[in-house]
Amino acid sequence: MFADRAKVFIRSGKGGDGHVSFRRELYVPAGGPDGGDGGKGGDVIFVVDEGLNTLNDFRNVRKYCAKDGEEGGKRRQHGANGDDVICKVPPGTVIKDFETGKVIMDMSNKKEPVVILKGGRGGNGNMHYATSTMQAPRYAQPGQPAQELYVTLELKVIADVGLVGFPNVGKSTFLSRVTNARPKIANYHFTTLNPNLGVVDLSDGAGFVIADIPGIIEGASEGVGLGLQFLRHIERTKVLLHVVDGASVEGRDPINDIYAILDELKKYNVEISNRPMVIAANKMDAMNDMERETVIEMLKEEFVPQGIEVFAISSVTGEGVNDLLWHLYKLVQEAPEDIVEFEPEYVPTFEEDNEPYTIEIDPKDEHVFIVEGPKLEKMLGYTNLESEKGFDFFQRFMKDNGIIDELKAMGMQEGDVVRMYDLEFDYYE
Repeated sequence: MFADRAKVFIRSGKGGDGHVSFRRELYVPAGGPDGGDGGKGGDVIFVVDEGLNTLNDFRNVRKYCAKDGEEGGKRRQHGANGDDVICKVPPGTVIKDFETGKVIMDMSNKKEPVVILKGGRGGNGNMHYATSTMQAPRYAQPGQPAQELYVTLELKVIADVGLVGFPNVGKSTFLSRVTNARPKIANYHFTTLNPNLGVVDLSDGAGFVIADIPGIIEGASEGVGLGLQFLRHIERTKVLLHVVDGASVEGRDPINDIYAILDELKKYNVEISNRPMVIAANKMDAMNDMERETVIEMLKEEFVPQGIEVFAISSVTGEGVNDLLWHLYKLVQEAPEDIVEFEPEYVPTFEEDNEPYTIEIDPKDEHVFIVEGPKLEKMLGYTNLESEKGFDFFQRFMKDNGIIDELKAMGMQEGDVVRMYDLEFDYYE
């Protein structure tokens, strides 16, 4: 079974507690503290595995817990660090917070492992707390607590071309003709219950990946039927191929169908409706010459002025299919190379993240303000500041957490520099 959504529980490891002990050796009657530090808890790490194409594994195993760090030992012995837990996901997976539905991380363009939950820091042993007035401290620092979270994993299929249209217009037949995919084909609604991916191989090494998105019905954007499950797979496609039943075998009006689907796409995500689109009037083999000419002329009069090309095809006989594929290939080549990526909307916060941030003025330059803190450091690690959406998220974070107001209260003016770890920003209203 194809699984494109899963709810899982993830937990990082707790930091090991620091140890309380004292040096006890022959001829050393009053040895000092020698309690070692606790080990760091394991991280929860997500990695993209190119060999996976579903989330089936997460249907079978729903809890992923890293190991806790071990307690420190006597004789300054450092506790062992907890093992990390590695979660392998297919390309196109988006990690969302289960409670809010907001994006934590989009793994689509991530070539390196991503730490979603950090293991707790190990506590200091009592050897760190000896002073001139307290030479036998009987306390040690506990390890930081584990971080835990319920997340939703969503797989948004990565394909160059997405096939859309109402049920029974011939999308699956078309896909089976032009690719090596072998979808189930039958004459009833929602035959295709899973997205089918296939590779179109043209001559001279040209080709592209095409996805058959299961039949969309009106109301899909509001969750009618299986609409929302299907619509998310269109989000990453570069070009949309709208297949309609040109022969109106089931009495449908192809023009009304196209506008109905466009309306659903706009309601779901207006950016999708602005992607390059091509119309394939299918089932030409079921009409005579006069009927074919009438239907194609009607579709072209309606959509060509909108910049949408119309092709007459037959998925059964192969008529017109080659010209359509080369036109799709041209549009794919002209489309931006970057995969659509969903920017983080939410940074998970935990007890230790609520430690206050600090703002200091650089002693070497009164126009440089240094801002640091656990929550801020985590947010910077999650956010792609090179993208417009990512930078907007960063600015909202600074404002919502009162950092901007506090900087202004400390005298920050336009043109001053805000330094955060290894990043610097010029401040302007």
